[in-house]
Amino acid sequence: MLGSLRITDSRIVLVAAMILFSTSCAAHTEPGASAADLHASESSDSDERPPLFGEGQVTDDLAFEARVATGLREHTTAGEGADLDPTVDPTGETLLFASTRFSKNSHLFTKPIDGTTVTQLTDGDANEAMPAFSANGQYIAYCTDRDGQWDIWVMDADGRNARRITDDPLPEYHPSWSPDGQRIAYCRMNVAENRGEIWIAEVHEPGVHEVIGEGLFPAWSPSGDLIAYQRPPGRGNRWSSIWTLHVDEKEALLPTEVASSPDAAFISPSWSPDGEQIAFAWIQMTGSEGDKTASASSDIVRADIGMVDATGEGLTRLTDGRAEHGSPHWAKDGRLYFTARNGDGQTIWSLKPFRPPVVDDLPPPLRNRRAAQLNERVE
Repeated sequence: MLGSLRITDSRIVLVAAMILFSTSCAAHTEPGASAADLHASESSDSDERPPLFGEGQVTDDLAFEARVATGLREHTTAGEGADLDPTVDPTGETLLFASTRFSKNSHLFTKPIDGTTVTQLTDGDANEAMPAFSANGQYIAYCTDRDGQWDIWVMDADGRNARRITDDPLPEYHPSWSPDGQRIAYCRMNVAENRGEIWIAEVHEPGVHEVIGEGLFPAWSPSGDLIAYQRPPGRGNRWSSIWTLHVDEKEALLPTEVASSPDAAFISPSWSPDGEQIAFAWIQMTGSEGDKTASASSDIVRADIGMVDATGEGLTRLTDGRAEHGSPHWAKDGRLYFTARNGDGQTIWSLKPFRPPVVDDLPPPLRNRRAAQLNERVE
């Protein structure tokens, strides 16, 4: 069962427990839950829990497709606990991440991209996770269970002046800023209906919230007119896929499937700086590709970072190794940050994708047949 696995990435926990198999997520999202519910703690029985994606040293296991990426770098070092949820400020100089390196609880830290010093921004008995810089770099949105339930909060970039944005008994995660810094998209776990919902909150009017659709892990595009997200399995498909949704000040419309697979789940999207491509975690279940026996008790045996054009073309794996890869974040300089884990710990890496978007003579809505069909039904 999932509880017997050493799971460290919050996205994998939530997806595996609730979305991949449409099972109840209550055990992972109870108010007041510890960091172990979102990030695996390094417990004393860890030797009895097999790693998710194989054995060996990260430096040996971590590989990437040289055809489409270069410049592999490790930014944090292995130790106790795990480093998670990497994000980079707009200047490209500061790495922000969650970590359990000094505590069983998950807290937020920063470090210079090219330096070694680590600064802790949050502390205490609560957990903080999934941080996101505002477009101007002055603020950080994140989720925390500091009041006994997972809500969205915002603080200054130096860790001061924390203030609540949402206040709901249902768990709320994964904030993503609009480019103008006025709104935050996030996901809420509707446990009663066993689904994730995407909501938008006004930053300066925290009481104003609006649900825009079903899904998880929203990511606002650089242009501000699209939100990429992870949608649960639909008819004829058992795995989560990557979708986009057009948004403006009045409504959200035209949900479009961008990338899916009959053999794997695509989760946790992140936009390229130019808005032309989307990176995501590519989760493979059970023994081999095409295995139809995967279930809620199956092992996650492979996790890579994938990339696809926003039009739905050019689906590509960027990593190809036995270590767990997850939590992709595309920085302004074009480097793609992500986590890599094996039996020795979880650290943060980056690489530089360089495959240009696929260009052809078809208009964008027709480059993805399934997307075109969905648009026709919505319109």
